[in-house]
Amino acid sequence: MFANPFTDEELGNRLETVRAAMAERRLDMVLLSTPENIFYLTGLDHWGYFAPHLLVVPPEGEMVLITRQMERVSIERQVRNALFQGHADNETAADLAVRFLKDSLAAKDRSRAVLKVVVAEIEEQSDGAMRIGVETWSSGHSYGFGYALRESLSDVHWVDITGLVDELRLVKSPAEQALMRKAAAISDAAATAAIDAINDGVAERDVVAECHATMIRAGGEVPGFGPFIRPGPRLGEEHATWGNDTYRAGEPVFIELSGCVSRYHAPLGRLVHVGSIREEDARMAEVAGRAFDAVLGALRHGTRACDVYAAWQAVVDEAGLAHHRRHHCGYCVGIGFPPSWTGGNRVTGLRHDSDLEIREGMTFHILSWLMGTGKGDFFVSNAVLLGPGGAEVLTKTPLGPTVKE
Repeated sequence: MFANPFTDEELGNRLETVRAAMAERRLDMVLLSTPENIFYLTGLDHWGYFAPHLLVVPPEGEMVLITRQMERVSIERQVRNALFQGHADNETAADLAVRFLKDSLAAKDRSRAVLKVVVAEIEEQSDGAMRIGVETWSSGHSYGFGYALRESLSDVHWVDITGLVDELRLVKSPAEQALMRKAAAISDAAATAAIDAINDGVAERDVVAECHATMIRAGGEVPGFGPFIRPGPRLGEEHATWGNDTYRAGEPVFIELSGCVSRYHAPLGRLVHVGSIREEDARMAEVAGRAFDAVLGALRHGTRACDVYAAWQAVVDEAGLAHHRRHHCGYCVGIGFPPSWTGGNRVTGLRHDSDLEIREGMTFHILSWLMGTGKGDFFVSNAVLLGPGGAEVLTKTPLGPTVKE
């Protein structure tokens, strides 16, 4: 059984912060459907998120979690701060959500005296229409789900709150940082196992098996991604993993993986060379390392993401690679559910055009990616925490280049 990793105080502080954001936007209720955000507020960690979950967050009182009835045991054991409403499989979560919300709005299961006070306040602020926030860009919010809510509930002003809780999740508490460190240690163990297993003639599946086994034995849980481990001819296949072939001398092997502890991820990436490394790739490894260090130096509280990217690009340009541009040099990371460790279906990247403010307590997957430059290929990535003393690299696996003789 997964144990809820958070104290009541930690969960309470998160809920209080969400409610403060609700008050700023004059929201009378928030409906959350993103698995990462539901976990953030409740600690529910299971694979049941393939079916819709809806966390109802009122301005006061207990939250309510709506999903399939068969998830009752998991929710009752893991969730301490929300009531449970389950639907049978002959109906949808939207059916139950509509009934619940109608009952809540009409106060059939609450004191009518309280309702009159609430309605009076709402009517003064929004001409009688409840302001309900909903995550319209969420993996858990299908078109059908949203349509059912909107068509079945009248006198509701729907407000898109996509990103509201995601933004609050960017800065990690001390408890979250501790989980990130544990995940980083597992990332290192898994990467070491994979690197040790890679050799000429070794089957791709055998390498991944060693990586997975080590990750699990080290205390890791199922990560949101991967691991991505693939040979040289398939380096350009983004988000693809192992196949049925064997590794061969003279080819690089791409490794990108993350340990996972209580849904927190600390990714790293390495490029391993079997037998030998080309001179141009070795030179590119030096550039990638310098560019990575430039990002670490630029990560400071109060700076902007675009300035961090600019620090990376400046090193690349100085190396004679001004033609090489990337969509980002890293992204925020932490809570993640399959099929992603990026925190949902959005990527909060360190991009050239991003005004995201960097803050102490943020955690990142920093990538120095110099593949396809035409002058050599290399990349390296690590999990990084911005602490009071600056950027701290959480993953410790040697940067390389690593050549397996």
